[in-house]
Amino acid sequence: MQALARERIQMYDARVEEAVRAVADRFPEAEVDESLWPAIKVAYIGLLHDHKQPECAETFYNSVACAVLHRRYYRNEFIFWRPAVATEHLEGEAPSYRCFYPLKDGLRSSLFSIARSLALANPWEDLRRDVHNVVRALREHFPRPARAQPDLQIQVMASLFFRNKAAYIIGRVINAHRELPFAVPILQNERGDIYLDTLLVGEDQLLVLFSFARTYFFVDMEVPAAYISFLRWLMPRKPRCELYMSVGLAKQGKTLFYRDLHYHLKHSTDRFVVAPGIKGMVMLVFTLPSFPYVFKVIRDRFAPPKEIDRQTVIDKYLMVKLHDRVGRMADTLEYSLVALPLDRFDPNLIAELKSDCAATVEFEGQSLVVRHVYIERRMQPLNIHVEECRRDGDETRLRYALREYGNAIKELAGAGIFPGDMLLKNFGVTRHDRVVFYDYDEIQPITEVTFRRIPPAASYEEELAAEPYWRVGDGDVFPEQFERFLVANPRAREIFYEYHRDLLDPAFWRAKQERWRAGLLEDVFPYPEEIRFSRSLRASAATSGPR
Repeated sequence: MQALARERIQMYDARVEEAVRAVADRFPEAEVDESLWPAIKVAYIGLLHDHKQPECAETFYNSVACAVLHRRYYRNEFIFWRPAVATEHLEGEAPSYRCFYPLKDGLRSSLFSIARSLALANPWEDLRRDVHNVVRALREHFPRPARAQPDLQIQVMASLFFRNKAAYIIGRVINAHRELPFAVPILQNERGDIYLDTLLVGEDQLLVLFSFARTYFFVDMEVPAAYISFLRWLMPRKPRCELYMSVGLAKQGKTLFYRDLHYHLKHSTDRFVVAPGIKGMVMLVFTLPSFPYVFKVIRDRFAPPKEIDRQTVIDKYLMVKLHDRVGRMADTLEYSLVALPLDRFDPNLIAELKSDCAATVEFEGQSLVVRHVYIERRMQPLNIHVEECRRDGDETRLRYALREYGNAIKELAGAGIFPGDMLLKNFGVTRHDRVVFYDYDEIQPITEVTFRRIPPAASYEEELAAEPYWRVGDGDVFPEQFERFLVANPRAREIFYEYHRDLLDPAFWRAKQERWRAGLLEDVFPYPEEIRFSRSLRASAATSGPR
């Protein structure tokens, strides 16, 4: 699954390059006579009449056309700046979701029917036990005296959502005026038997499941727009662009995001400013306060002690894009030649861009053009969050944040990533209070790092020396040195090491390395461990059969 995920991300760009070469080889006049493109677009629109994925076809056209055309032609006359085909009521040959009716067939029978409708080849470990668990969990959300209404139905999406070791049933329960979004993960045991692991209910739990910090799902969709419409019913707060990305259509998500950005600029008046937090040595980060994203531009020069170059930074961001992010690394949208209105930039930000990013920005009339930029969801920097908790005297939130911080480091290690620069400022806090890493210029595959213990000093003079008395090789890391710089405040540090003192032990990191080298992928669930179903309940403890 991880190999397929990497292959899929790279596949789109490979197909665009093929198409650009084909245009150049077969129609060389299209590269020199740009006046042809309005007619090409009109002809292309005619081909979208019965297309099941017209929005994706438009995006592919844009990708090819923008690789051929100069940026001055990025207008609706030449490309699909606005969509030409509506997708609101587009459906395929098969419906995108199925309906089941508990009032007619009984709740348990309906749940058995849902499970069997998936037509999975693997045998069930104990389906009756699993159905019993789901019924019991559902009753917590429909406590007495809740009554079944005539329109009671369970709607389930026709395709499973596959990611890493799990497949997810996605749907909603409708009962009169109440709608309850849900997801049910299906896992395999060591024999390949399958079982239902838990019931995720409500928009908040689904938002975590579909987080921007996780790998994209694999979904078999004849009509993506129909699936996105259903998902929008479940998660109305999730932007359509992020939903397209979450189901693997990253380029379509980028298209929608770019439209959303310019729509927002048209309907707002605030200015781009330097993002709050400690300034990075590698990236200049700015944001529009009314728009929940940050824009990251690579600086022309990196201040010491940074010893990397621009291409290394780009390679690190690509590594994250292709890697399993386990809910702990933010997804990034990478853009080239982004034109933004110059009058929407704070003068101080313009001065800093001119001073530190002159090779990446240019001024063209009333526009500031960024040649290369990464865009991420805006989060509150963890160092600011921790300071707020301390200032407010909220030790409960402080403890939770510090525990999450350590968990993020550990889960990244389990996924084969050594974060490198693990200071609080390089992590952010999401709206669901999850801690996510977002500074990638020093990350490394965990297998490329040597974790060593500091050798004992041979003399009192060595122990007092300002410089390390031991030899440090390339790739050497001494976890014992983390103790002082991970968390600076003494009280916060004390709390942090109540939970995560093992991070200071080289043995912890070596064990993660060995598991990764052995191909043992750790389970990282996008839901709390405590809500997982018990698998000890046997069928005899459940009902004797479907009802």
